[in-house]
Amino acid sequence: MSRRQRSNEVCADCSVPDPHWASINRGVLICDECCSVHRSLGRHLSQVRHLKHTPWPPTLLQMVQTLYNNGANSIWEHSLLDPSSIMSGKRKANPQDKVHPNKTDFIRAKYQMLAFVHRLPCRDDDSVTAKDLSKQLHSSVRTGNLETCLRLLSLGAQANFFNPEKGNTPLHVAAKAGQILQAELLAVYGADPGTPDSNGKTPIDYARQGGHIELADRLVEIQHELTDRLSFYLCGRKPDHKNGQHYIIPQIADSLDVSELAKAAKKKLQSLSNHLFEELAMDVYDEVDRRETDAVWLATQNHSTLVTETTVVPFLPVNPEYSSTRNQGRQKLARFNAHEFATLVIDILSDAKRRQQGNSVSASKENVELILKSITSQHSNESQDNDQPDYDSVASDEDADLESVSSKANRKKSMDSDLSDGSITVQEFLDVKNALVASEAKIQQLMKVNNNLSDELRIMQKKLQTLQSENTTLRRQATTNIYQIQSGSEYTDPSNHSLKRRPSARASRPMSMYETGSVQKPYLPMGEGTYPEESMARLQPFPIYASKLEKQNSVPDSDYDNAVSYSDLDDTGSGRKGRQRSAGWQGEVSIPEIGDTDANPSSVLPSTEDVIRKTEQITKNIQELLRAAQENKHDSYIPCSERIHVAVTEMAALFPKKPRSEMVRTSLRLLTSSAHRLQSECKKTIPVESSAMTDIQLVTQQVIQCAYDIAKAAKQLVTITTKENNN
Repeated sequence: MSRRQRSNEVCADCSVPDPHWASINRGVLICDECCSVHRSLGRHLSQVRHLKHTPWPPTLLQMVQTLYNNGANSIWEHSLLDPSSIMSGKRKANPQDKVHPNKTDFIRAKYQMLAFVHRLPCRDDDSVTAKDLSKQLHSSVRTGNLETCLRLLSLGAQANFFNPEKGNTPLHVAAKAGQILQAELLAVYGADPGTPDSNGKTPIDYARQGGHIELADRLVEIQHELTDRLSFYLCGRKPDHKNGQHYIIPQIADSLDVSELAKAAKKKLQSLSNHLFEELAMDVYDEVDRRETDAVWLATQNHSTLVTETTVVPFLPVNPEYSSTRNQGRQKLARFNAHEFATLVIDILSDAKRRQQGNSVSASKENVELILKSITSQHSNESQDNDQPDYDSVASDEDADLESVSSKANRKKSMDSDLSDGSITVQEFLDVKNALVASEAKIQQLMKVNNNLSDELRIMQKKLQTLQSENTTLRRQATTNIYQIQSGSEYTDPSNHSLKRRPSARASRPMSMYETGSVQKPYLPMGEGTYPEESMARLQPFPIYASKLEKQNSVPDSDYDNAVSYSDLDDTGSGRKGRQRSAGWQGEVSIPEIGDTDANPSSVLPSTEDVIRKTEQITKNIQELLRAAQENKHDSYIPCSERIHVAVTEMAALFPKKPRSEMVRTSLRLLTSSAHRLQSECKKTIPVESSAMTDIQLVTQQVIQCAYDIAKAAKQLVTITTKENNN
């Protein structure tokens, strides 16, 4: 981009001239202050990268600049372009506005809630609408009109959509037409270069067949982006895919003497299923991106002028699409020091290569001489300098801030040599080994002391939670008795762990989990979009029953994700509080089990008009709740949730106790269980129950998720009854 064009660039969010950052998936350029807010949103909403101090694939940078120059920002600010928006009080942030709350509120409304995006006039059936949009995307990618494709993706088109009529995906079409910028955009939104079409050919095959060699090579890089990014983070090098090298697995000096804990952790990593391993790898990828972006951020900021204005991102932001267990594990990755995190990254690279090649788990080599011999032979053909370090440098906590400044020099040195010709004597090895053993013994002792203190603190917290829960139950008993009279038969699934959805298949590229659907879902208006039925373990309001329904197994433990298990959550204040609350509700409201053997299956369904009328009542109450959430009126959560609960109860009472249709039973379970979860979440805003550690933002996100689950279930019931009554 020329200097003259750069001088005309302004921030897409506040119009500050000369922006230095880009949001890749939004196709906009942003200033430093707005970038700090984008980072706090999370990569599932905005993928930021510095324009100068971060390495860019040339075609990816060209794609972002093309979108920006062609007005991609108007997609996200569509309603603000209407002159009537001035009369309604809506306005764009100004350069003089403060980051908090002015710019922050505007950016969250713009990208998180999609408050200014153009809405289609008719959204009667989301699945049909998404299919139509995806077909339009399938046809548009053969042209060079990037902004049209971004607009379709913003409305809900799926980048990985498989057209049954054509037998291929949009990426196949773009690859066949040689549209490399379209391929970049589709890949950002989750398109998989390795997906075969009906003839068994991938987009890479079609690109090579059409003579688009540059596009084919870029698609291979996209396919290996996760492992390439991890290797580049450790040693500043990427594999040479053109010559058949797809993995670089660096070594660190003190990895020659592997502790028993590290061996056990690596063994657990190897025992993970492919799906869980992919989730962990994507989480580590996000953490690598956060650390690298943080290093660039700290190196480019004027710390004397930006003291408190910008937002700090000390760990990965919460993604409402994920369970609380996974979110906690993702955030705890920030607690890994440089050595621990590098070890985790190397283990993931090694296991990714093993899984990709289909190799079985091999026994580890215990002999140090064999390891040294294998490393020496591996690098025997490479040129080496005596003044270079023994191993590729791994970023530490102290030099992370200088990474962006000295990255070019360090990476050039790293490419010259991985190992020097100097040998390690036996005495040096034994000295290091003894020092490491002493350090590990001290660490174990400190961990034991810490565990004892944690146990005492947990006991005190349990006692406090018990007293608070009993007090709350007594205070609400009168209110609950009122709903006992009003409520009819409710439907819920006692084994609420079965509500967890089966995660959808993700593309091999790590960005594939940031599809347009996942960006829009949590904040679409009522009746728009579909949402996962994943229930978060930490927020379950019901006790665990021994029921006829099949219970889901808890997530396997892993030494890497540091995630809290279900049993751990039950022992925490939150888990215990959930059980005590549910015990109170169980005694006060009759919640019959869907699989009640005393009731005979019934195929009789209520009239469509009755169901629609109750759905409208639920929708109205949910809109009031969402309005309260947008205006930060947390004290309105409980009254709104109680009105929603009454409306849900009345709607559930329209249906027979044991519907014959499995779809009806599933929708009723989701409806009633989500209503109870909503009440449980809203109760956390009461001051007497809230503690200093309560995350109101997380509670609000869970409240919104529960509300959309209720809306989704109600909509499913309307669709089912309409279809059945018309037959």
